[in-house]
This record gives sequence, structure tokens and C-alpha cells, in this order.
Amino acid sequence: MPAGNSGLPAVLRLTGVTKTFPGGVRALDDVSLTIGRGELLAIVGPSGSGKSTLLNVMGTLDLPTRGTVEIAGQDAASLNDRRLSALRGRWLGFVFQQFHLTDGLTAAENVATSLLYAGVSRRRRAPLALTALERVGLGHRVGHLPHQLSGGERQRVAIARALVNEPALVLADEPTGALDSANGGAVLDLLVRLNREGTTIAVITHDGNIADQLPRQVEMRDGRVVRDTGPRTGPAPEGTP
Repeated sequence: MPAGNSGLPAVLRLTGVTKTFPGGVRALDDVSLTIGRGELLAIVGPSGSGKSTLLNVMGTLDLPTRGTVEIAGQDAASLNDRRLSALRGRWLGFVFQQFHLTDGLTAAENVATSLLYAGVSRRRRAPLALTALERVGLGHRVGHLPHQLSGGERQRVAIARALVNEPALVLADEPTGALDSANGGAVLDLLVRLNREGTTIAVITHDGNIADQLPRQVEMRDGRVVRDTGPRTGPAPEGTP
């Protein structure tokens, strides 16, 4: 796996990425970015800065007009739809502002849906889902439906769903945006802890206060990266001096 500038293996590398939409609107303009294994970073910028388009390109939900996107060393543009979907399901986890849980499924069943798309056998899905919920502190809520959970708990279920297949990179899009300050702080603390345990996480946010709490900040404006504090690892693993 190629190494990032931090000396760590790169889980994601964007090189000269430009995204132009019909009408000539350029949402991304020659963006290069490397995320190394074990990093915790914020991609921050105001509305219209290009960070949502960047999220879609990083997550292979959209392909760039120009430039390359490599996930775990594989060029996304070289893959057909089936292989690209498999790459996304194996290597990437997604957390969204509005949770996107299925109302009629329990917390455990919502988490297990991620394993279905990743091709994990039915026999293994339930125990893996339970383990993921325990990691986010919801081992006692596995049988609850979304409407029986608080907003903070629903976001924890969404985080467990993103983690359950142990992806190389979790992309968290405004993960505290729908929460009050107390629950938002708890979710951010959870992401920091998960990073200490080894999960690579990129948080997409408009909130500079959130960005300032993370070890690396990548600032977007007008489709460009205007500031990058530089690839580095997140907080030291628990128990490390």
C-alpha cells in the first residue's frame, strides 16, 4: 500500500482532482490530499466550499472529471460498477448527519445491513453487529428501534454501522450537526476514542470549533484546499506513553 506524507500507509490518495458539473460549475479545483492509516482529521469549510463534493469523490459515490482517486492503492476510475461497489463496501464506512437508519429495523439489524452489502455471510452478521454496538456503548440497546433511541444513540448506531466491517477509512459527514451540544460533544469524544483504538476517520464539518479539536485540519474554500496542517497520526493509542 503506498505511503502518505506522514510515513504511514495511505488509505486514500487524491491527486489533481477536479470536478466540473454541467454549466461549467467547478466544485473541486485541482485538489490533492493523502490520508494515512491511523489519522484523525477534519475537512472544514463554509457552505459552497466544495467539501460535500469532496466527500462524494473520496467515498467513490462520484468520480472526478479529472485527476485520480486511490483507495487502498486501487484507482477508483479503473473499476467497473460491481468492483467499485465492492471496494466501497469493504474499505469505506459512512456516517451521515441525519443518521439514515431504517425505522422498522432494530439497532442490531441496522448495523448488520452494512455487512449484507459487504458480502458477509448471514451467520456472521449478528455477532459482528453486537460487537460493533458494544464498541460504541450501546450493547444494552441492540433490540431497540430507532424511534426508541435518543438522537445521540441513533448517531452511535450509525457509527457502529460504519465500523462493523472494520473499514480502512470512516467518512463522517457533519456527525454532530443534528445533535445538541451535549450529545454532539459525546459523539466527538467517541470518534476520538475510536481513532485511538486504530480507526482512521475524516470528519467533514462547517464548524471550526470541531475542526480545532482534531489533530489535522484541511480547510476548503472555493473548491480548493487553502490550508492543511499536514498528515500526522491522531491521538496516541490508549496505554501508549
